Amino acid sequence: MNIVVLAGGSSTEREVSIVSGQGICTALRKRNHKAVLVDAYFGKEEWGEEMFPLTYDIDAETAYMQAKSRELEESMKSRKEFFGPNVLDICKAADMVFLALHGSNGEDGKVQSVFDLMGIPYTGSGPLSSGMAMDKGITKMVFEAKGVPTPKGVTLQKGKCSSELADYDMDFPVIVKPCCGGSSVGVCIAKNQEEYEAALKESFSYENEAVVEQFIEGREFSVAVVDGKAYPVIEIAPLQGFYDYKNKYEAGSTIETCPAELPETLTREMQKYAELGYKALALQAYARLDFILDKEGNMYCLEANTLPGMTPTSLIPQEAKVLGMDYPELCEKLIEVSLKKYK
Repeated sequence: MNIVVLAGGSSTEREVSIVSGQGICTALRKRNHKAVLVDAYFGKEEWGEEMFPLTYDIDAETAYMQAKSRELEESMKSRKEFFGPNVLDICKAADMVFLALHGSNGEDGKVQSVFDLMGIPYTGSGPLSSGMAMDKGITKMVFEAKGVPTPKGVTLQKGKCSSELADYDMDFPVIVKPCCGGSSVGVCIAKNQEEYEAALKESFSYENEAVVEQFIEGREFSVAVVDGKAYPVIEIAPLQGFYDYKNKYEAGSTIETCPAELPETLTREMQKYAELGYKALALQAYARLDFILDKEGNMYCLEANTLPGMTPTSLIPQEAKVLGMDYPELCEKLIEVSLKKYK
């Protein structure tokens, strides 16, 4: 197949997206696909004689994208359009676009909406479910309505909210996070009023809505759901703090165990809620749902990731490995289940 691996973009998760894209493109090339890596935001003026060449220097394209990252902030000040030169043309020419974008303008349904209108097939969920899952406030409301256990919380609007937790029938400690952020960027734990006000300020520096939810102390887990079926549970144990941006992407900062060391009853229950959360948000193809388990054995689903990290050492590849599936096979699998949307 001729495949575009669309990565980069303009979100705070651009660098992680580039690493995901590099890994996916390399894996698909190993599976004999003519895959090319494309920067959604910067594109490229010249593609050469062939859009999908037999031989292709993935490392050179990755280096080009990483170098362009230095121009991102300045470019976004004056530029209005999202897609870079030739991006849509090459996507239209592809048999499939593998979305390796993370965060805003990629995971939130906007790119998916454009591709649906243009008849471009892509991996993952459609625009509506992507948008719901990206919005942590909406996700929480859907989970509550559909019986997926989730921590108590509230969505606050910048300039229109109280700084007193008691007004929302909550008390310390709480988690404060941007409503539509990703990779735990801007997420803070507040244990007192001073930390809470600082956390709100931090969250509102990213966007105009923030989710405040009761902090649950416990073990952290994640479950991939592929084509509606839960994969093995993986436990994430940061050596310090919680699973924030640093612990997600800095080598050696987190111990990940798959399958998680849990009683079989708790494993099945968490997988059941992962599948229920996937269904409640009308997700398609694949997603990753994050959980926390408190000391009493109560589990809470925190959020759903519709385009989770896909570096070769990311969580979903580790879960797939337990099932006997290597990284290239997983990338192939995600294309196969995504194609079901178009049959």
